[in-house]
Amino acid sequence: MSKSFPQTPTVAVVGATGAVGREMLAILQERDFPLGKLRLMASSRSAGARVNFGGREVEIEDLAQADFAGVDIVLSSAGGAVSKAFAPRAVQAGAVVIDNTSAFRMDPQVPLVVPEVNPEAIATHQGIIANPNCSTIQLACVLWPLHQAAGLERVVVSTYQSASGAGQKGVDELLCGVRAYIDGEQEAKPATFAHPLAFEALPQIDVFMDDGFTREEEKMMRETRKIMGLDELEIAATCVRVPVVRGHGESVTVDLKGALPVAQARALWEQAPGIEVYDEPAQAKYPLARSSAGTDPCWVGRLRQDRDRLQTLHFWVVADNLRKGAALNAVQIAEALLT
Repeated sequence: MSKSFPQTPTVAVVGATGAVGREMLAILQERDFPLGKLRLMASSRSAGARVNFGGREVEIEDLAQADFAGVDIVLSSAGGAVSKAFAPRAVQAGAVVIDNTSAFRMDPQVPLVVPEVNPEAIATHQGIIANPNCSTIQLACVLWPLHQAAGLERVVVSTYQSASGAGQKGVDELLCGVRAYIDGEQEAKPATFAHPLAFEALPQIDVFMDDGFTREEEKMMRETRKIMGLDELEIAATCVRVPVVRGHGESVTVDLKGALPVAQARALWEQAPGIEVYDEPAQAKYPLARSSAGTDPCWVGRLRQDRDRLQTLHFWVVADNLRKGAALNAVQIAEALLT
């Protein structure tokens, strides 16, 4: 669907009070996005509150009652059910919705976009563009240069996902559990995670499917294939929640169709947009979640060639799940719409 945008579009942020919504607002300011007007929307509980943006106060509107007339771009992160309810209304009013939930990601009529990988898909939108899952975005970013150079045969990824991937409630539950553990008190019964996350690693994110994979793992596998246009790619994921506040780590093994020396892989990443190589393990220099927090790139390190298989590489990638894993990717899509 073609749509012309004014030089300074009206942008609505839906879910403006959530962790991703707040990050979207920060990134819009940081990147000097050419805003004409900003509208903020959230649930009725937040309606009427005011948020400071660029030195001025913006009142939050009740999403259920909001009129999208005049809105050019919607940046949305308010839950899948909410997106399904309001997005068609926003599109009907003439807006393009960039949605950060799982509501539309696998809809064949909706492009699923990582701008560093498949920016051409943006032009195929029919009013809605889907933002991938946080762990999928960083994986696709680092896989794409390898695929272009040597072709992907199989991908095996194990994630180490932070508490903020479950929203602010996940962070709060982790921090409360840590304090209780240190103080020798009984931890409160977990409400966000299946078990207490403090000082633990939980090999479960979302619910289990019939074949033993979780829904989060299914998202990673299906979304990666769609973004990269590789319907037959062999990919397996194990997703683990770890007691980290912010930043997702991933241990990745790739089997390539052709041999790719470590030096060449490193050079490909060093030239690729959105990727930074930090790989001096002898000096204990490799990507960390706390170092990635507040930064934009996908950080790659621990790059190794398999000792037995010349066409197999192993590496470690970390990214800020609230920025590149969510808000930044959405804003990059919005920027691309304007070009």
